[in-house]
Amino acid sequence: MKSLARVTIPLLAVSAWAAGGEVLYNGIELPAVWPPRVSVAELKTFEPMRLPYLERPPAVIPIDVGRQLFVDDFLVEQTTLTRRFHKAEPHPGNPVLRPDKRWEKFATPPASAIAFSDGCFFDPADKLFKIWYRPSHGSGTCYATSTDGIHWKKPPLDVQPGSNVVLLGGQRDSSTIWLDHDAKDAAQRFKFFQFQRDSWRASVHTSPDGIHWSAPIWCGPAGDRSTMFYNPFRKVWVFSIRAFLNKGPGKYTTKPFHQYHRARKYGEAGDFLAGSQWSGGELHEDWPAGAPPFWVAADRLDSPGVAPDEIKSELYNLDAAPYESVMLGLFSVWHSSGKGVDQPKINDIMLGFSRDGFHWDRPFREAVIPVSNDPRTWNYGNVQSVGGGCLVVGDRLFMYASGRNAREDTTGLFFFRRDGFASMEAGEREATLTTRPVMFSGRHLFVNLAAPRGALRVEALDRNGKIIAPFTKDDCVALSDDKTRLKVSWKKGDDLSRLAGQPVRFRFHLTRGALYAFWVSSDGSGASQGYIGAGGPGFAGAIDTVGNAFIQASAR
Repeated sequence: MKSLARVTIPLLAVSAWAAGGEVLYNGIELPAVWPPRVSVAELKTFEPMRLPYLERPPAVIPIDVGRQLFVDDFLVEQTTLTRRFHKAEPHPGNPVLRPDKRWEKFATPPASAIAFSDGCFFDPADKLFKIWYRPSHGSGTCYATSTDGIHWKKPPLDVQPGSNVVLLGGQRDSSTIWLDHDAKDAAQRFKFFQFQRDSWRASVHTSPDGIHWSAPIWCGPAGDRSTMFYNPFRKVWVFSIRAFLNKGPGKYTTKPFHQYHRARKYGEAGDFLAGSQWSGGELHEDWPAGAPPFWVAADRLDSPGVAPDEIKSELYNLDAAPYESVMLGLFSVWHSSGKGVDQPKINDIMLGFSRDGFHWDRPFREAVIPVSNDPRTWNYGNVQSVGGGCLVVGDRLFMYASGRNAREDTTGLFFFRRDGFASMEAGEREATLTTRPVMFSGRHLFVNLAAPRGALRVEALDRNGKIIAPFTKDDCVALSDDKTRLKVSWKKGDDLSRLAGQPVRFRFHLTRGALYAFWVSSDGSGASQGYIGAGGPGFAGAIDTVGNAFIQASAR
């Protein structure tokens, strides 16, 4: 499914943004004070989050890390193309993970096998997809494996002999498991963050294999549905902590629940275990310096036509993952409590994108993975994201989500084209896109293009806008194909190495087609050196170092 979108988003008033901090891989310079201090009062304006790096992009943008996506105008200086955002396509056999074990059907319905964030990763060590999930009544965490990401096995393990349970707990809520490819200690290759409702506390654990976990280390204050992720661009673990904009439920107020306004606080640390020991007071307060600040909430664009003091939608959870050159945000947005006693909460999944890991651009306000209006379907309510974000499988992205109905809680699979969150499109008349000045060290230009009945030509320009021979439009060999990795060449070759290290603009000329991404690779394989979410078959780790040498996935 596809939707056209040309969205202009008003921003919050720009507060002071003094440079002098860390310079990121993409040229963005962070402020000296990081993370930014966002207040409750600022979030309660319900205005969309301001985006300093779009207001003031770098004069020259380095593009050596990852495929360069067109999810925003960060790379775009001028264009007559139309941006189109895309929704995920559901797997026709959904759900792919259902409760069929005794411990997944404990006590009263619903039976449960939901990845409530938890995590789904491809582990190159044993070439398996691995997923962690919550069984019935949140009585622990279970583990399943797959060779194709579609058909899952629940192996009997030695933790609870005869079952696939890997960790028992109290009444666990959501959790996040992360495969840490860069772990210096093999015993901490897998990281685990979970929240338990019986003690109302979160804990962290580590494991060498994702099966045998360490004893809990208890965390700082958090609410249920708190999660975490890894930001490899800055090499920090980020804790996405559920909080309230108003005084919370129970002892604080008897207001309708939507008036508490769920929001997120932000904690980051280079060390996973040490980073879990944040401090702070009540979850509705602006915590003191050094404690996790408020971060992000739902805004007025999530509740169109509603007055600011009547905002209904809330940010139920924010998971995130690195994809190519951006952080991909999975926004689980709560709209209502359901239409009847048999319908779970109405949450669905929207996307956001960040180039600094903190500020989120959300230009497309439709669910890419929605709830269903049919009570017979697996995703009748409470659709929630899965940790790890997405996996690269062949030319597609696999994205998992959990859903619920009155009978059972299950997990489904959805697909995107690789890089397929947004495309820049042209019709019968030729349209163009000119990038801002970029800088690279590679030598081969690649594109992700769908133009089987059209054509794409590219030219290179210097910083002043002068076309650089022989990399001209007229000498460019037209591309008329539909592939996620196509090399651009000119009549005199495809080697851009003489332009490396200097500011260059690319101008794309397109008819009857869609352009999803571009990048400059150091060799002819098309390896992007970008991050690939939760991995995928044929990749050695979390980065695309192999290009077209990767093993084609068996799932189609």
